[in-house]
Amino acid sequence: MRDTELGEVLPEHRDLYIGGAWTPPRDGGYAETVNPADGSVLAHVAEARAVDVDEAVKAARAGFLEWREVAPLERARVLREIASILRKHGDELALIDAANCGNPVTEMKGDATIAAAQMEFFAGLVTEMKGDTIPMGPDRVNMTVRQPMGVVARILAFNHPFMFCGGKMAAPLAAGNAVIVKPPVQAPLSALRLAELVGGLLPAGVFSVLPGGTEAGAALASHSGVAKVTLIGSVGAGKAVMKAAADTVKLVLLELGGKNALVAYPDSDPDAVANAVVAGMNFGWCGQSCGSTSRAFLHADIHDAVVERLAEAVQRFRPGLPTDPATTMGALVSREHRDRVMGYIETAKAEGARVVAGGHAVSDGALAQGCFVAPTIFADVTPEMTIAREEIFGPVLAVRRWTDEAEMLAEVDGLDVGLTCSIWTRDLATAHRAAMHVEAGFVWVNEVGRHFLGAPFGGVKQSGIGREEGIGELLAFTHEKNVHLNLAGQP
Repeated sequence: MRDTELGEVLPEHRDLYIGGAWTPPRDGGYAETVNPADGSVLAHVAEARAVDVDEAVKAARAGFLEWREVAPLERARVLREIASILRKHGDELALIDAANCGNPVTEMKGDATIAAAQMEFFAGLVTEMKGDTIPMGPDRVNMTVRQPMGVVARILAFNHPFMFCGGKMAAPLAAGNAVIVKPPVQAPLSALRLAELVGGLLPAGVFSVLPGGTEAGAALASHSGVAKVTLIGSVGAGKAVMKAAADTVKLVLLELGGKNALVAYPDSDPDAVANAVVAGMNFGWCGQSCGSTSRAFLHADIHDAVVERLAEAVQRFRPGLPTDPATTMGALVSREHRDRVMGYIETAKAEGARVVAGGHAVSDGALAQGCFVAPTIFADVTPEMTIAREEIFGPVLAVRRWTDEAEMLAEVDGLDVGLTCSIWTRDLATAHRAAMHVEAGFVWVNEVGRHFLGAPFGGVKQSGIGREEGIGELLAFTHEKNVHLNLAGQP
C-alpha cells in the first residue's frame, strides 16, 4: 500500500473528542503513535488525563439525559445509519488499523464488517429490553422496567482496535446510554476516525473518544459519574479496573486473557486437527487474541501425524507488511511486546521444548525495522514449562501429548483462566462429556476460533466477568427498576 494512500485515510483530528467537539488535552500533551511494521511515526495523538476525563464525563452525562429520551426505534435507526457508514468506509478503517496495530489489512476488513454487523444486531434488539408484571391482587399493579444506566466507559485492547470501538459502542448506545471510549494507547487512530465519521449523528456527549494511557483508564474506572466500566485486556489490567471501580461500587464487564486449549481425541482426523490447530492460534494477527487456542493437547495415537502436518500447515502464514493485501501475517503491536514474546520463545528452548516451526524474529529486507516474529510451534512441552502456563499473546503454540483423559482434562482446567476451548472428536458422547467438563466460557466442537453473533461470549475464573455478543450484553447496560401502583388510592 502506498504511503500516499495511507496519508489520505488517517484521521484529520488527533485531539480528544468530547461533547461533540475536538478538544485539546488540558494537561496531557501529545504522544507518538507508530507503525509497528517499520517504526515510523504515524501521528501525534492527544493524551487524556484525569481532568479531561472529568470534562468528558460531564459532557456525557448531559448527552445521556437527551439520548435516553429518544424513542428506542429512533435510536435503532441511528445505529443502522452508523452501521451503513462503517460498511462504506470499511476499507479505509481497515487500512488505518493495519498501519497502527500491525494486523494484515485483509483481516482488518473483516473487523469493519463485524463492527457494522454488531451495530445492526443491537439495533434490532431495542424493543427486547422488556420488563415483567407481577400479580399483587386487585387494585394493584407491580411491574419492572429496564432503563439505561447513564455513562458507560469502554476501555479497549490493541489487537482489534476498530472492531472493538465500533462494535462495543453498539449495545450501550442501543440501551440509551452515553459511551466514552478509551482506545488502546498503541493504536488510537481508527477510533478518532470513527468519531469524525459518525460523531455528528448522535447528541453531543453521547459518544466520546479519549485516547490516553493508564491515568485516563484509572480515572474512568474510578469516576463517580461513570455508571459502568468495561475492559478488554489482560488479567492484570482487569484486576486494576475492578479495584478502581470498587470505591464507587460500579459494575464492571471484563473480557480478559486466556491460555486456551485445543483437545484432539484419537478418532479425529489428523489433517483436520492440524488445520484447526493452526487456525485456532490466529497466526494472521500474530496470536494476539485472548481466544487463541495456544495449548494443543494431541492424543498419542495421532500426535506425531498432526505435528508432522503442522510444520507444513503453518507455512501459509508468512510475516509481511500489514498494509499489503497479499500479507498473511502481520507484525506484533510494538517493539516492547515483540521482545516480550521473544523472551518466552528463548525460555521455552532453555526449558527443553522442541521447535517444530519458527522460533525466531524476522527482520529481512522490508521487515528490518518492524516487530515481526515467525509463527512458532513447540512440541515435547511439559506441564511445568512456562509456555504451558502463561499467556504469551503472541504467535507461539505449545503442543502436549496425552494418553489418559482424566489427567489431560485436569491439566486443561489446571490454570486460573478459562476463556475458550476447542474439542475434536467424531464421537458425540465424548464431545458432550468433554464440553461439559472443561472450565471455559466458550467451547467449540470440531470448530475453532469463530464467534457467532447472538451467542454469548465470555470467560470463567480470571478470564472475565459477564457475557457479550448476545442479548445479555444489551441487558447488562440497563438497570431493572420495580414500580408498584396502588390504583385504589388507599394505603
